[in-house]
Amino acid sequence: MTEMVHGTMPVYSGEPVLSRWWRTVDRWTISCVLLLVGVGLLLALASSPPLAARNHVSPFYYFQRHTLYAAMSMLVMFVVSMQSPETIRRWGVLGFGIGFVTLAALPFIGSDFGKGAVRWLSFGFTTIQPSEFVKPCLAVAAAWLLASGQALNGPPGKSLSLAVVLATVFLLVLQPDFGQSVLILFGWGVMYFISGAPMFVILGLAGLASMGGVFAYHSSEHFARRIDGYLAAEVDARSQLGYATSAIQEGGLFGMGVGEGQVKWQLPDAHTDFVIAVAAEEYGFILVAFIIALYAVICLRALSRLTRERDPFTRLAGAGLVAMVSAQAMINMGVAVRLLPAKGMTLPFISQGGSSLLAMGIMLGMLLALTRTRPQGGIQDIMLTRGR
Repeated sequence: MTEMVHGTMPVYSGEPVLSRWWRTVDRWTISCVLLLVGVGLLLALASSPPLAARNHVSPFYYFQRHTLYAAMSMLVMFVVSMQSPETIRRWGVLGFGIGFVTLAALPFIGSDFGKGAVRWLSFGFTTIQPSEFVKPCLAVAAAWLLASGQALNGPPGKSLSLAVVLATVFLLVLQPDFGQSVLILFGWGVMYFISGAPMFVILGLAGLASMGGVFAYHSSEHFARRIDGYLAAEVDARSQLGYATSAIQEGGLFGMGVGEGQVKWQLPDAHTDFVIAVAAEEYGFILVAFIIALYAVICLRALSRLTRERDPFTRLAGAGLVAMVSAQAMINMGVAVRLLPAKGMTLPFISQGGSSLLAMGIMLGMLLALTRTRPQGGIQDIMLTRGR
């Protein structure tokens, strides 16, 4: 039925890899990602000089660094997007195994850089945040387990994937990193729902997550402080949320003008967590709406292509990846306008941060690889494969 409605893409024997990739990849998604990277470079020009002045380096040091990581991210994205779903599955499972071991070792070999959370590996010349790279690999590994559980006489994929996710979340909470924990749980929840989980199980897991949040509030001062700040009737004008809210209000529809914003001088995280406040203050709601539209196109294009896929692994992994990208963008912007508690999460492809940019390159590369147009086998082929 899929071929009757949508048709199939012809496969030419001996066709060059680059030609086949360009013919089958979603060019709308690539265009949106490149535009997001361009916006990120534009905002890096605005937010870098204040950061450089605070750290006593050359004015465009952080802009040049961001440009380098953005270029590396795009290279990684294009290379990963050329791989087959089987290769993506192998890389994802292997990457998750390495990332999980690294997360477990962080309390002993990691650094907190005075931020109260041991999240980074320091190599002197650079730092790496392992949790950023665990996200795309976990989505692929969990999808592999869930898809395996759907096969006849297959393993208990749902139980195994839940155990893997809970173990990963436990390691993240120890850092503590509640933002990444929520993001991973959300992405897995989407995959679990698509795989055909009973509704009462999903509601039960949601209840357990809520109980976990209550426990974290009473046991973690870091978590409680953020929740209290979010629930406070009045926002402290000199807090990060206060500065961000004021900047967004001052920007209005068209912004204050290029270079005229002040929030980048007031916020230490204006180049990462609150970069959307810089965009709103200098360029106004017009740029913010444009950014939201780009994320929406990426999400809708991916979901549209995934509905045509018959392979369970491809559908589940793609849905988990697009859910994480979309949720991370919504969380970052939601925090800036005080719709959500502070999470310490970057805006995909726009915020500065080497680990975030490279991990997003891997994540979108995987998504592009999984949503490439490919011939779909007949229904009888699938039934025969499951019966083996």
